[in-house]
Amino acid sequence: MRGLLARRMKFHLIGAFVVSMGSAALYKFGVAEPRKQAYADFYRNYDPMKDFEAMKAAGVLESARVK
Repeated sequence: MRGLLARRMKFHLIGAFVVSMGSAALYKFGVAEPRKQAYADFYRNYDPMKDFEAMKAAGVLESARVK
């Protein structure tokens, strides 16, 4: 029984480190990178004036007059 706590703690610290690094990598490559790519794809072909005209025509913007 001597040294049991130290042995178990070393095992659990290494396990916690591996699990946390795995979770961080999984989030980065499973969530963050696809999200950044989706934003990049959206803004690559985004035309703000076209979007503004569509919102103005729909009556969403109260300060812009509808023609």
